[in-house]
Amino acid sequence: MVRSEELYDAILNGDAKKAHAVTQATLAAGAVPMDLITGTMVPAMDEVGRLFETEEYFVPELLLAGRAMKSAMELLRPLMATSGEKLSTRVVIGTVKGDMHDIGKNLVASMLEGSGFEVFDLGADVSPDKFVAAVEQHTPQVVCLSALLTVTMPAMKTTIDVLKAAGLRTRVKILIGGAPVTGQYAKEIGADGYSESASGAVSLVRQIVAGA
Repeated sequence: MVRSEELYDAILNGDAKKAHAVTQATLAAGAVPMDLITGTMVPAMDEVGRLFETEEYFVPELLLAGRAMKSAMELLRPLMATSGEKLSTRVVIGTVKGDMHDIGKNLVASMLEGSGFEVFDLGADVSPDKFVAAVEQHTPQVVCLSALLTVTMPAMKTTIDVLKAAGLRTRVKILIGGAPVTGQYAKEIGADGYSESASGAVSLVRQIVAGA
């Protein structure tokens, strides 16, 4: 599969304008949208994740890379919808009810999207009922719950309980994350996993999909 080095570098360097322009030119030259995602964008975001893990990149670099990736995806999504191409794994993500913080959640969403997953971002302060509606509508394989405040962590358990009551719990894997969240808490509330970083969340989703 051919890789666009210009697009790869634009994402790695967090250059959204260049990523958009290069994607536009590459598509005009006949590139296939899905090939760009799997051959260029996923490897670029994998490298961004690796640089973050080795502390060569930090949160600002991750956010810029995610923004560059999104600028390319804006051009690819309509073409994929028209051709009927679909990404293989769908993820619903949101910050739980009562919590308005979304920087960490946005970072995870960007990393997941850049890694080749179809992401439905519900935003912040998302009620359990909205998560239920999103699972019914989008039939995701994974649901990611985020919380930054200790006082909003119980909303994670409430959301899981409501998904269970709606008969949807067995259909999805639920991952949680956020500054006050721990692996122990994930076990206590019945979540399927926990990650303390955006790149870790991507790895976790991949493991879940591989084991499905």
